[in-house]
Amino acid sequence: MIGNNQTKYTPSREAFFKRPHLSRRSFFQIGGAGLVGSWMALSPERAKACSIQTSSPVTMQNTAKNVIFILLAGAPSHVDTFDLKVLNGTTPAKFAPTVINGVNWPTGILPQLGQQLNNVVLVRSMQSHALVHSLGQTWTQIGRNPSAALGNIAPNIGSVCALELDKQRQPGQVFPAFLALNSASAVGNGYFPATYAPFRVVPSTSGISNTTNSLGQTQFNNLWSELHQIDDPLRLNSPLGQPVSDYDEFYTGANEMMYNSVVTKAFTYSSTDSVRYGNTSFGNACLVAKQVLASNQGTRFIQITLGSWDMHVDIYGTQNPKGNNLFTMCPQFDTGVGQMMTDLSASGLLEDTLIVMVGEFGRTVGPVTPALGRDHLLQQTVVFAGGGIKGGQVIGQTLPDGSNTAVFGWTPPGGQPQRYVRPEDVEATIYSAVGINWTTERCDDPLGRGFQYVPTTDPVQYGPINELWS
Repeated sequence: MIGNNQTKYTPSREAFFKRPHLSRRSFFQIGGAGLVGSWMALSPERAKACSIQTSSPVTMQNTAKNVIFILLAGAPSHVDTFDLKVLNGTTPAKFAPTVINGVNWPTGILPQLGQQLNNVVLVRSMQSHALVHSLGQTWTQIGRNPSAALGNIAPNIGSVCALELDKQRQPGQVFPAFLALNSASAVGNGYFPATYAPFRVVPSTSGISNTTNSLGQTQFNNLWSELHQIDDPLRLNSPLGQPVSDYDEFYTGANEMMYNSVVTKAFTYSSTDSVRYGNTSFGNACLVAKQVLASNQGTRFIQITLGSWDMHVDIYGTQNPKGNNLFTMCPQFDTGVGQMMTDLSASGLLEDTLIVMVGEFGRTVGPVTPALGRDHLLQQTVVFAGGGIKGGQVIGQTLPDGSNTAVFGWTPPGGQPQRYVRPEDVEATIYSAVGINWTTERCDDPLGRGFQYVPTTDPVQYGPINELWS
C-alpha cells in the first residue's frame, strides 16, 4: 500500500537545499525589478560559483580535543568583571578588588575564577561589530554577519567542529558531537546535515527525558524493527532527498541513547554535586558538560548559555539586591565555571578542552546611568582557558576608563596593521585549537557562492589569536 501511494503523496517540488539557482534567462527577466545592479555589484571572484573546496596552508595549533563555548547572553559589563576599572563613588566596595598575578580582580563577585587566573587568558582588545542583542549573539555563534548573504544558512561554530571532527569519531560513541546546554535559542546547523545540529538539553537530576519507554525495552525494540520494515524504502537513500535522510539519522541517534547506562551516568547528577556547582541551572549545565566530556562518547563541542546580563537598570542591586544584578549573576557564573575548571583540571581534561567565555558586546563605562545601569558598548573582553593555551596572560590593554582599546596586544594574520579582535578571530582561534583549517571554503552551500569557514572581508583577513599559546 505504501509503495503504491508513494508517487501520489511525494511532493513534486524539490527539497529546499536542492532548489535550482537563477538561470541566465531568469536573471535578465527580473532585471527590471532592480536586482541586476546588486548582482552585478559582486566582484567576479564572489559572483562565480564555487567548484572546488579549497584551503590555504596554515599552521594550526591543534592542542585541544574539545571546546566548551559559554555564551554570556545579554552582554556583561567588562569594566565590572574581566577588565575591572575601579571608580571611586561607583564601584561597590563589596567587589573587593584584589591584584592577583598582576590583574586587578573583583574577588567579591568572581572569587573562584580569581583562583583560576593562572589557567586563564583575558583578551581585552576585542570589539563587537554590532550593538543589537539578537544580531550580536548570532554573530558570536556563527562568526560572521547574520545579515550578510550567507547569514541565514551559516552553521553554528559548533556544527562546523562537529562536521570536521566527525572523522575522529570512534565505534561505539553514541553521544551527539554538538551538545547545547540551556541553549534553546542556540544557532543551529545552517545548511549542514542535521547530524551536526546542536542537541539541546536542559540539565535535570533525572537526566535526558524519553530515554526509556513505558512499554519496556523488549517491546520498544520490536516496534523499532517493525518501523524499519515499513519505512526503510523511504528512509534509506530516500527519493525524497536529504531532509528525510536527516530525519532517519535523528531517529537512529536517538535510538542509540535509549536504555543506555552511559547516557544515564553522564546526564544525571546527585544533589551533592549540584550544590558543589552552585545549585543553579547554569551550574548544573557546567556539571553535565564535565561529565559528558569524561564519558568520551563523541561529544566535541558544548555550548552553554547564561543570560540575564542586560543590566540597563540597577546593575549593582542598589534598589533591589535580590533582582537581576551583578551580585546575583556573577556568583552562579563564577561557581559553575570555577568548579568545572577545577574538576577538568583534576581529571586532566582541562588541557584537552578549550573554554571560551564571551558575550555579544560590552557595556558603557564610567559612572552608571541615571537608571543605575550600563548601556551597550562595542568594547568587550573574551576569556579563554584550557586547551593547551598559556594561562596567566592578559592580551591587549584598554584606556583607563575601559572605553576603547589602547594596546591591541596581538598580531593579526597576513601582516595586517594592528586591529581589534573580532568574533571572526575568536572563531578562527577555536578552529585552530582543534585542528580545523579556518581558511577552508566549501562548495556545497545552496546558494553556490562558496562557504568560507571564517569569512574574508576585504581588506580584513581574520585569523587565530596565536598569542594565547605563546
